[in-house]
Amino acid sequence: MDALTPDGTRSGADADLVVEGGRLVTPDGVRDGAVVVRNGRVDALPDAGAPLPAGPRLDAAGRYVLPGLIDSHVHFRTPGLEYKETWEHGSAAALAGGVTTVVDMPNTRPPSLDPRSVRAKAALIAGRSRVDHRFHIGADPDRPHLLADLAPDIATSAKIFMAGHHTAPVVFRDEEQLDAAFAAAARGGVRLVLHAEDQHVFDLLDTRQPDPASYREYEAHRPRSGGIVAVARVVQLVRTHGTRTHVLHVSSAEEADLLTAAAGEGLPVTFEVTGHHLSFTDADTARRGPRTRLSPAIRSSRDQERLWQAVLEGEAATLGSDHAPHTVEEKNRPPAQAPPGLPGVQELATAVWTGMLSRGTPPDAAAAHLARLMGEGPARLFDLPGKGRLVPGADADLALLDPDTRWQFSAAHVASRCGWSAYEGWLFTGRFTTVLASGRVVWDVRTGVSGHPAGRWLASAATAPDEQTEVAR
Repeated sequence: MDALTPDGTRSGADADLVVEGGRLVTPDGVRDGAVVVRNGRVDALPDAGAPLPAGPRLDAAGRYVLPGLIDSHVHFRTPGLEYKETWEHGSAAALAGGVTTVVDMPNTRPPSLDPRSVRAKAALIAGRSRVDHRFHIGADPDRPHLLADLAPDIATSAKIFMAGHHTAPVVFRDEEQLDAAFAAAARGGVRLVLHAEDQHVFDLLDTRQPDPASYREYEAHRPRSGGIVAVARVVQLVRTHGTRTHVLHVSSAEEADLLTAAAGEGLPVTFEVTGHHLSFTDADTARRGPRTRLSPAIRSSRDQERLWQAVLEGEAATLGSDHAPHTVEEKNRPPAQAPPGLPGVQELATAVWTGMLSRGTPPDAAAAHLARLMGEGPARLFDLPGKGRLVPGADADLALLDPDTRWQFSAAHVASRCGWSAYEGWLFTGRFTTVLASGRVVWDVRTGVSGHPAGRWLASAATAPDEQTEVAR
């Protein structure tokens, strides 16, 4: 076996690739250095100026070298809704946004509510994805007991909808069913991920208010009270059962306050902030209409600033895109009928990077926030060993970010099948220039995607890559 040299490289062995001259974003800090890749993994991280092994070079000068980012909240619409999005398009969009691993949601047609449907979904995707992936299984209010015996090679997390919308397959309306799901998930060691808005609150309000006639009325039609009530219920259920729980797309200051306080008590509660809740306010929805018609709704500038605080002060655990494309025709329906959702996996990291710099965050700190919220955080919560951290032994998934370039995002840049973006016309700062998966360049800003789709179903932490492929079949 080749001996290790003092700088951590292997003497006498050429590297498969050396990414040199970049600024490495590691769990121990941000520093200049190189990434030595062997056998699809990070072999060493030599400091700047240290001797490097022979092998092909990739120049990363002037760029941050991040671990391949993780988006733990996407809807790639397979099966049954592929007229809106496909795994080919969605995974290409992910790469353009520096994302090399996604966790997909269960609200498809049919929905993924049991192990059989998850396996069928994995088989359908096999050979089509450009990114590695896991799945959130859907929690079924009629079969909450399934969560107690869920095998981790199927899923380690389960999605609960506490309110309905156009694609929600099932909604937990009954208090006993919700309690049973929290109890079963606690027994099975399953993390619940929640759309935490209370449908009963909305139903009650709907008895006294008509459907919104304009987008100026939309936020008030689905107000913060629905989220506040639901989060309070979630916290009490976690206190009762000890269930590991992650609240998705937190939209209001009050929800962020409640969840931060609950975590401060030691409860196993974490939460996600989305790019669109950081980027837009209800004034944008009133002015621009359906493109930011979302569920939960986009709220006020006060809420937006509280969510930025959660991101920058370490209260939020993850950033998610809630990538949920719809066709232009669907989005142009009247306000009460237009489906909520937007494409976002491509835009997420760049939009947040732009927002951090505009708020005066130093670039090294901004890069560390991205690596925490779209790397180490989701990798830890959703059992993704080898992902999300730039360390020796990790998968050589890398995202190279030019931090300073300014460019205008347009429909021509959109890789999602839907062909539109709420960020059209935005002047972004920072752009991903090169993305690697397992040490191979899979996306370049000049040429787009390259190679054949080689994304794997990460079926289990204990499953080897060859076995993962076989399971997917």
